[in-house]
Amino acid sequence: MAEGYANPDALVTTAWLAERLGEPGLVVVDITKYLPNEPKDGKAEYRARRIPGARYLDIDEVADRSTDLPHMLPDPTTFAAAMEALGISNAHQVVFYDQKGMASAARGWWMMRVFGHDAAAVLDGGLPKWIAEGRPTESGEPASPPPAVFAPAFRPWLVADWRAVLGAVTTHTARLVDARPAGRFHGTAPEPRPGLRSGHIPGASNLPHLALLNDDATFRPAEELRALLAAAGADGTHPVIASCGSGVTACAIAFAAHLVGLPDVAVYDGSWTEWGGRTDTPVETRSDA
Repeated sequence: MAEGYANPDALVTTAWLAERLGEPGLVVVDITKYLPNEPKDGKAEYRARRIPGARYLDIDEVADRSTDLPHMLPDPTTFAAAMEALGISNAHQVVFYDQKGMASAARGWWMMRVFGHDAAAVLDGGLPKWIAEGRPTESGEPASPPPAVFAPAFRPWLVADWRAVLGAVTTHTARLVDARPAGRFHGTAPEPRPGLRSGHIPGASNLPHLALLNDDATFRPAEELRALLAAAGADGTHPVIASCGSGVTACAIAFAAHLVGLPDVAVYDGSWTEWGGRTDTPVETRSDA
């Protein structure tokens, strides 16, 4: 486990994981999701190279299929069925990683917490760190997971919809923190998804998720994370809603806050794909400020 954090069990090191691979109470999950402008497929890459025994969770498949928005949180029954298909029960400890280092792994941790499972963690540095250290990998079709039963317990306060965000904009009752890169936040760089307006939610602050990380995609020390979060308005004095492009890297904000012991941060699941795609939601750009 990582040291120096208020909730160190949420972040595991590559050394910790290497010592415990294959233990019956532990499930490792690759939850990589590439952006639409990245020419890679997470599941294909998983089949080509993964941590031994890892399973794969496709957030576009385990999602709310009644909406056109990408990888929106599914209902509890759908999520439970997906966990059971992966051989995950309420008794398992689950460690999520991604192939980019730390881009989508926190989404897995957040999803588990939304559905009542606290024994979930993120692999610090992800697959790149694992490979850089010369640790073993495997390829090909994975083995079928054993049967499992997962009973969800939905926590609605960890999820925000566009109406809750609009309420925060108008009443200033919650701080809004956007995890997208600065160019996209300010409207000076294009969105990876076509058809969206540029800019950010009015009153939001920008904390790109990569700012939370060291060069090797491990999380920064606790005191640095606290300072970064506080500068963005997440200092524990007000509720916080995190957003990003499609609700994935926003989970890194929620994860970092949990890691250093701040109150729960809600994630705006639709994020900019929903907000910027609507015509009735206000938008700011750098020129508006």
